[in-house]
Amino acid sequence: MLQNPPTYRNDTVLPLPKGVKANSWAVDAGCSGNPGPMEYQCVDLQTGAKIFHFGPIKGTNNIGEFLAIVHALALMEKQDIKDKVIYSDSVNAQIWVQKQQCKTKLELTPETEKALELVRRAEMWLRTHAFRVPILKWETKQWGEIPADFGRK
Repeated sequence: MLQNPPTYRNDTVLPLPKGVKANSWAVDAGCSGNPGPMEYQCVDLQTGAKIFHFGPIKGTNNIGEFLAIVHALALMEKQDIKDKVIYSDSVNAQIWVQKQQCKTKLELTPETEKALELVRRAEMWLRTHAFRVPILKWETKQWGEIPADFGRK
């Protein structure tokens, strides 16, 4: 296996930065406005394949980052994947996952109801499932944008 196999973002081949574990998934969220249309996705860093994409729905970027991590954890458990790590560039989302609670201040409205329902389901999943793989901080300043980035900056 290659030491630093290529990964892909927006159909562009990118080498993995030194120090990044190739046997991993990267998650990220994108949101236009706060709140606004929010979506999240996951990319396999070994193959460049998109593992999942969800949205857009009305929410916040932090909610999307949180949901992306929980979605990745749940999918790894379902597929019995125990040897990978998850990279996220969101410290808030990593803390929320660790504490099993999303500390969002997003107000409940008909437009945000779906996002808040997903948050409640994710929190319940975290409280009722012991499955965990390492969730590592993607070091954006050192490595550049996370490969799951939506490229809208």
